[in-house]
Amino acid sequence: MNDKTGKLLGDNIAGVNRILPHKHKYAWDLFITSCANNWMPTEISMQTDIQQWKNDEITEDEKLLVKRCLGFFAGSESLVGNNLLLSAFRFVTDAECRQYILRQAFEESLHNLTIVYICDSLDLDIEEVFTAYETIPSIKAKDDFLLEITTDITRDSLDAKSKEGKQEILRNLLTYYIVCEGTFFFSGFAMLLALGRQNKLQGVSDQIKYTLRDESSHIAFGTYLINTIIEQNPEIWTKRIQEEFIDHMKKAVDLEIAYAHDVLPTGILGLNAEMFIDYMHYIGNRRLEAIGLDYRF
Repeated sequence: MNDKTGKLLGDNIAGVNRILPHKHKYAWDLFITSCANNWMPTEISMQTDIQQWKNDEITEDEKLLVKRCLGFFAGSESLVGNNLLLSAFRFVTDAECRQYILRQAFEESLHNLTIVYICDSLDLDIEEVFTAYETIPSIKAKDDFLLEITTDITRDSLDAKSKEGKQEILRNLLTYYIVCEGTFFFSGFAMLLALGRQNKLQGVSDQIKYTLRDESSHIAFGTYLINTIIEQNPEIWTKRIQEEFIDHMKKAVDLEIAYAHDVLPTGILGLNAEMFIDYMHYIGNRRLEAIGLDYRF
């Protein structure tokens, strides 16, 4: 049976996931909320988007924006999904949190379907979109950074009961929930939603709205997970780990601003790359505040 004390990092990795009585109802409530946001990308009509794209109602700069955003999402959604089931689900043994992680993994698969559906609908060059994490420097830099600042916590040598092992797990959760989903996704969301506000590619915009609802829930859950693990294991939240993560957030925000310059080489839709400096500083501050760190951009 799973841990009756409510410990998130328990010993029984493959035990029965007993949900009642609730020990982490916040996670359960997020699971229920996410289920209420159930959606399928293919339910959203792309007919108008297809006409606008083919009739050149979408400018070349706007098309570049779409392809760059999809290119980053194609790689990062896969990294997040893999990490959830290979890493997070393995070490987070609480039943209610696992229930949410399973739901989140399904949502990540929907986000992958969204990318495929948009590419198919707009007849995009698949190689251009799906190799962007290798061929576009600002996208590659973000994906490389995610891999650089995390270790392989699925390795057999990891001692998940030790202080050092728990710190590696914490680093992993900070990286994927706060840096990747909480920071790296948000400029792309803003850009694609700006298209919809101009009555352009409304189908794409509607899918991003649903995706944003999902991601907002993911960030809320990840923040709860991180804060609860720290509360239960205060010895792992050392000054060194805190300073290290602040440095990671500084780098992440800089990478996201560089990405905005790459996606928006010229101003479009009332947006320009310089506007994303203030925006990403704002996002960074919200994420840092949520996990109790004092640094502010």
